[in-house]
Amino acid sequence: MKTETKRENSLRSIEKIVPPPPVHWVGDGFRVHGFLPHGPLHAERMSPFFLLDYNAKYNFPPSTNLLGVGPHPHRGFETVTIAYHGRVAHHDSRGGGGVIGEGDVQWMTAGSGLLHKEYHEEKFNREGGEFQMVQLWVNLPAKDKMTEPKYQAITNGEMGRYELPEGGYVEVIAGEYEGVNGPAATFSPVNLFNLKPKAGSEIKLNFPSHYTVAVVAIEGSATLNGEKKLPTDNLALFETDGEEIVVRAEEDSVFLVMAGEPLNEPIAQYGPFLMNTNAEIAQAIDDYQQGKFGYLAD
Repeated sequence: MKTETKRENSLRSIEKIVPPPPVHWVGDGFRVHGFLPHGPLHAERMSPFFLLDYNAKYNFPPSTNLLGVGPHPHRGFETVTIAYHGRVAHHDSRGGGGVIGEGDVQWMTAGSGLLHKEYHEEKFNREGGEFQMVQLWVNLPAKDKMTEPKYQAITNGEMGRYELPEGGYVEVIAGEYEGVNGPAATFSPVNLFNLKPKAGSEIKLNFPSHYTVAVVAIEGSATLNGEKKLPTDNLALFETDGEEIVVRAEEDSVFLVMAGEPLNEPIAQYGPFLMNTNAEIAQAIDDYQQGKFGYLAD
């Protein structure tokens, strides 16, 4: 009885199940549900995560116009783009770029600042097809906000992989699961996984109780902690009152798990700038207007 009581006390409570917010468009190539930062999922509560745009499955028709979003600046955070279906090409003002293929991840550290643009990859744009992606903004600690920009292009084959005993597997992008490490380097403790269980599989996740933890049902559905249903395209947010989460797949599924240590620092944000003070935001705007982020053609 004592062992069972200890296990029950270690479970994290489910704070809320959040249905997908109304759709909005980012440029003309990304049809997204903006889970963060809105309403109860505000910046302080969700730290170190700031923004979560989820392009749920959408079929783009063939197009002769290149769909996407043109040059825009970033400073003070990292963007993590996860491709589930479709392909995206990207370029920046420092000469970087590439293609994010299906199953791959692009982890971009904007740091001190750059210009960036993202479009559907040319062949995909020309042929059309099913498109499904996530873009997550991970805030940088104050001491690292002006770090040198860089990319981590992570192919699906480079991710850590843990085979689940009941079928399926876990892709580890960042952090660690059951001794398997992800390839992404982070500036603060962050765990980012794709759970890909078979129907009926049960997965246990353990994170320090003070971590921010959320799960998005990309495909399929789950029962969480034996009590609440997580439907497709919904997000589950967990309280900071325990360490263990139990995810039972109701069907073959894909779940994005994000867990990280809160930064507990002031947050100042204006558009694509994410800093600690309004003075730093004003400096970012001034630097951008003076061309210090470089040049990037449309």
